[in-house]
Amino acid sequence: MNQQITTSETTKKKTNFRWVVLAMIFIAYLVNMADRSNIGTVLPFVKKDFHLSNFEAGAISSFFFLGYAISQIPAGFLLAKKGSRGIVSFAILAFSAFTFLIGNAQSALQLILLRLGLGIGEGPAPVGMTSTINQWFPSKEKATATGFYIASTQLAPVIVPSLAVWISITYGWRYVFYFFAIPGFILALIWYLLVRGKPEESKFVSKSELEYIRSNEVSSQKSENSSLGWIDKLIRYKKIDSLDSNLKVFKSWNIWGDTLAYFCMNNVLYGMLTWIPSYLVVAKHYSFIKMGFVAAMPPLGGLIGAILGGWLSDKIFIKRRKPTMLITAITTAIMMIILIKSPANVNLVSIILFITGLCLNIGWPAFTAYLMNLTNRDTYPVSIAVVNSGGNLGGFFSPMIIGALLDATGNYNFAFMYFVVVLILAFLLILSLVEPAEQTSTSK
Repeated sequence: MNQQITTSETTKKKTNFRWVVLAMIFIAYLVNMADRSNIGTVLPFVKKDFHLSNFEAGAISSFFFLGYAISQIPAGFLLAKKGSRGIVSFAILAFSAFTFLIGNAQSALQLILLRLGLGIGEGPAPVGMTSTINQWFPSKEKATATGFYIASTQLAPVIVPSLAVWISITYGWRYVFYFFAIPGFILALIWYLLVRGKPEESKFVSKSELEYIRSNEVSSQKSENSSLGWIDKLIRYKKIDSLDSNLKVFKSWNIWGDTLAYFCMNNVLYGMLTWIPSYLVVAKHYSFIKMGFVAAMPPLGGLIGAILGGWLSDKIFIKRRKPTMLITAITTAIMMIILIKSPANVNLVSIILFITGLCLNIGWPAFTAYLMNLTNRDTYPVSIAVVNSGGNLGGFFSPMIIGALLDATGNYNFAFMYFVVVLILAFLLILSLVEPAEQTSTSK
C-alpha cells in the first residue's frame, strides 16, 4: 500500500523532491555509462596484451550490447509488476560486480563473456530509471528531465578517456575496472534507501508536489491551441489512442519504428565510443595522452546537446518529440561527411568531434520521451524495454561491423560512410512515425 503523507509540514509546503530523484538517476547512470564505455579507451592496451584483430577487439565491446538487449524486455515486464526500487538497486550492484571481474580476465574469451554479463547486469537499469522519470515528472517536464538523464551518458565519456588512460599508464589497464567498480557498490545502497518507484510511496513528497506531478497536462490549453504549422504536417502530428495494453505496444508501428531508428542511432553512438580512440591513435597518429583529450570531445558536445535537446522538445517544440529526432539524424550525417575530410590538426578535429557529439545528442532524449506521450504509466516500462532492447542491438553490431571494415580496408573513412548510411535510414524511419497530439484514454 502507498505510504500516506500525514504531516502538516509536507501537506502545506510544496517539496521538489523529484529533482533529488533526478539527481540520483543522473549519478547512477553516470556510473553505469562509465563502466560500459571504459572499454573503448583501454582497447589499444587490451589488443596489445592479447594480440587481437580489429574484429576480435570489436567483439569485446559488442557482446555487452547482446547481454544488454537480452535483459531489457524481461526487465520491462518485471518493472511493470514490481516497480523500480529493488530492481534498479540490484542492477547497479550487478554491473559493478561484473566491472570488477573484467579486470581479472585472462583471455579474450573471458573478456567477451564478462562483457556479456555486464550487459545483462546493466539492462534493467535504464528501463527502471526512465520509468522512474515517467512516474515522477509531469508531462511538460519529461523531456527536460530525460535530457538531464541522457546528459549523464555523455558526461561519463568526457571523464573516462583521460582518467582511464592515466590509470592504465600508471597502474595497468586492469585497474581501470577495479577502480570504476567501487562507486556502484555504494550507489546501490543509496538508491534503495532514498528512491521509490512512485512519488506516492515517498515520505519526502508533499501533497502539493504530488498533485503537480499527477496533473493532467497532456491536453493542456497550450498544446491544444498552439500549432507549429508545416512542422506539424511534417511530423504527422495528430490525435491517437494511448497504447494502454502490452499487446498494443507490441503491435504498434510507432513502437517498432522508434526501435529501428534507435537501432541506427546506437550504431553511430557506440561505434564512435568504441573506435574513435583507436581512430585518433592509428589514423591521426596522436599520443595516448592527446587521444584521451580529443576522444572526450564528442561526449562533451553530447552533454550540452542532450540538455539543450530536452529543453527544445519541451519548450520550443511544445512537447513534440520528432523534430529534435529528425534534426539529430540529418545533422550528424553531415558532420560525419565533414569528419572524413578533416585534417590531422588537433584543434580542428576536436571542434568537429565536439559538434558531432552535440548534433548526435540533441534528439537523444526524444527517443525516450516520445514513448511517454504514446503510452501510459503502466505500459511505458514494456515499451521502453522494447525500444532499448532492439535499439541497443545497434551497439552490438556496430563495433564488429566497423572492426570488419577496418580489417578489410584499413581505412576509417569507410566506417564514417557506414554511419552516414544508417543515419539517413534513421531519418526516414523517424519520418514514418506519428507524433501523438493527445491520448484519448487516460494515463494511469
